[in-house]
Amino acid sequence: MYQLESPPNLTVDLLGRRITFMTVSAIVDAIHIACIEGRKLTVANYNVHSFNLSMQLPWFHHFLQSAEIAHCDSMGILKAICWMGVKLPLEYRASYSLLMPKVLAHCNQHGFSIFLLGAKPECLNAAIAQVKQQYPNVIINGHHGYFDMQNAQENEQVIRQINHVKPKILVVGMGMPTQENWIQLNRERLNVNVMMLGGAVIDRLAGIVPNCPPMISNLGLEWLYRLCQEPKRLATRYLLGNPAFLFHIALAKTHSFFPKVQPMEPITRSREPSIHGSSEVPVRLSLD
Repeated sequence: MYQLESPPNLTVDLLGRRITFMTVSAIVDAIHIACIEGRKLTVANYNVHSFNLSMQLPWFHHFLQSAEIAHCDSMGILKAICWMGVKLPLEYRASYSLLMPKVLAHCNQHGFSIFLLGAKPECLNAAIAQVKQQYPNVIINGHHGYFDMQNAQENEQVIRQINHVKPKILVVGMGMPTQENWIQLNRERLNVNVMMLGGAVIDRLAGIVPNCPPMISNLGLEWLYRLCQEPKRLATRYLLGNPAFLFHIALAKTHSFFPKVQPMEPITRSREPSIHGSSEVPVRLSLD
């Protein structure tokens, strides 16, 4: 077993997926450096759902590979790697329920601006109000996620709104793979430093989707908690997706395809997530 006494930044290759293992504090530090140095940084994440999508969609896999950070957002990923012989500490699980409060507190301390993109209008407004109340020094703007991304005029209007306020950090919460698809198609036109792929983060900020209790989450049962909260929306993802993930991991272990661990290279320049060089071009997706 690969036992770590302290949590340095690592990259783990799991079935050709480059997962960056960083603590929440390390991710916040990377975001801070990108903001003050004016560099672009894409913060994506790996959980069981995104891992499965990366096996199904070549462009999605390419996007995650090209992100500077694709952190571990799941006990499922951590436990799978542990089962395959690489023991990593719990500090490497950087779920958004842990990461986002630290990012907002850091922005509140340093006056960084944030733009939220996603969710329904009423949910977005509630999230912005909550952030303003809890983090009064954060400059926050937003746009709901229910616009026609296939309509060039509507999409351009959203991009212009983002670029007009020039936020340091853009948080896109449209769900996978819609949010990754939108960033992939529009990244080079966005006048922001940090792009974070947040899933249901806006719903969580608004208080509509509750955070999983830490005791349940630390046991690796957050998926069950979320399934009980939203059974219709999440049944397919978890009841079919979790066994599919376990199958891939078991097959890999059977054939001795073990994870490869190495120190993470310093983030010195942007790993451009371009559609060029991908075996499949992303399509323009509409929200459900």
